[in-house]
Amino acid sequence: MTTTATKPAPLRLGIAGITGRLGHLIAQEALKPHSGFTLAGGLTRHPEQAKGLVPEGTLLTNNPHDLAQSCDVLVDVSHHAQTIPLAEALMAVRQAGHKVSWVLGTTGLGGQEQAALQSAAQGLPVLVAANFSPALTALLTLARQLGATLPAEDYDAEIMEIHHRHKKDAPSGTALAIGHAVAEGRGVDFEQAKRIDQNSPRTDHKGAIGFASMRGGAVVGLHDLRFLGDDEEITLSHRALDRRVFARGALLAARWLGAPGRASGLYGMADALGLKW
Repeated sequence: MTTTATKPAPLRLGIAGITGRLGHLIAQEALKPHSGFTLAGGLTRHPEQAKGLVPEGTLLTNNPHDLAQSCDVLVDVSHHAQTIPLAEALMAVRQAGHKVSWVLGTTGLGGQEQAALQSAAQGLPVLVAANFSPALTALLTLARQLGATLPAEDYDAEIMEIHHRHKKDAPSGTALAIGHAVAEGRGVDFEQAKRIDQNSPRTDHKGAIGFASMRGGAVVGLHDLRFLGDDEEITLSHRALDRRVFARGALLAARWLGAPGRASGLYGMADALGLKW
C-alpha cells in the first residue's frame, strides 16, 4: 500500500515595507504559483496608496500588531524606525500563542533597536541579513576565512561599494557586513578597525578595514573586498544584476525560518543556506 505525502500548507507571508522597491518585488515573487506562500498582508505608512499593488482583499495596514497576528512569517524590509514597534508586536502575538517568525533585512539599527532585536530572538525565530543574496552570503564566509588566514600586519583590507544614485546610506549595510566578517576572521573589534575616512594612510592604522563608497546611475549593487599585500593581492567581488535576487533570497530565508519546529533564536542567511562559518 502506498501513501501520498501531504503537501505542507503555504506559509502566510507578511511584508513590512511592501510599497518599497524590494518589498514590492518580494510580494510579486510570493504571489507566483508554487512559491510556497500566500500573501497575508503588508505594512505601509499609507495603506490607501498601496491598494493597486497587491490583490484585492490583501491586508494593508500601518499597524504592526495587525500584520503580526495575520502571518506565519514577517519579512521586514522597511526602515529601522519600525524595528522596535515590530519587535513589540511580534513578541505580543507570540506570547498570545500565535507562532510567527521574523526575517529582518533592515540595516542601520541603533543600540536600542539592536536590544529590541536581541530580546525578540529570545521568544521567536529571527533571521537577520544585511543582504539576501545567496552568493553574497557565500562571499561573507570567504571574507571571514581570508581575514583569519592573511595576517593583518601584511595585508590591508579595503572594501569598495557602488550603488544607484538614490541610495542614502554609505557605506552600505552589505559593505559593513563584509567588514564585520573580516574583523571576525582577524579576531579584532570591528568598530576599532573600520576606517570610513579614506584620507588616512594605512601606515598609521595597520590592520585597519577601509571603506570607499560611490553613488550613481542605476547600479543594483557592486561590492569588492581586496586584501592588498606588498607582493600580491586577492579580490572577492560580487555584482547584483537584478534586484529580484534579493527578493528570492528573502523568500528562501522566510521558507527556512518558517519551517515547523524552528526554535527561537537569532539566525543569519548562512544558516538558511547551510553554510558553515
